[in-house]
Amino acid sequence: MIPQDLLQSIEENFHPLSSACKEEMLSMAKLHQQKKHSVLVREGQYSHQTFYLISGCARAYYLHDGKEVTDWIAFEGEFISAIVSFFSDRPSPHYIELLEDSILVEFQRDQVEALADRYHEFERLLRKIVTQTMLKQQEKIASIQFHSAEERYKKLLDIRPDITKRVPLTHIASYLGITLETLSRIRRPHR
Repeated sequence: MIPQDLLQSIEENFHPLSSACKEEMLSMAKLHQQKKHSVLVREGQYSHQTFYLISGCARAYYLHDGKEVTDWIAFEGEFISAIVSFFSDRPSPHYIELLEDSILVEFQRDQVEALADRYHEFERLLRKIVTQTMLKQQEKIASIQFHSAEERYKKLLDIRPDITKRVPLTHIASYLGITLETLSRIRRPHR
């Protein structure tokens, strides 16, 4: 059973929807309860799903020279997907892993596209989701280019003060583009 506050959460975070659109969207949504460390998408897999986190958190990462590189962390109220595969129908270079026991809703790409074709407000909602994702990625790139490791860490804590309680430090360091040793050194005065 899809929680009724799911749509309210999506509307508050992105864009209001008509009753007909909400009803159809609910009929397409698949609710999942997954355990921590569940892998939703694997490298090389075609992924035509996007996931909305009702509770919990997830990360997208890829392997580079045998090391995991985290490039996206999503929390409740946010979407996560293997965007390369979802938008370009190519095998995913990413894994998506849950970092906590999570409740999430899955939407299939063909259903999302059908809703966008039928409802202008859903198309607008999609545009806001994609724009928000692009802006976050751009901010992350600019932060790595122009800010020190300590500044990046402080900004992350400003945005997500509870991140160190929810996400392993190795993933946080990778996300920030620094080593675990550097993160440990930065954190010493912040305890």
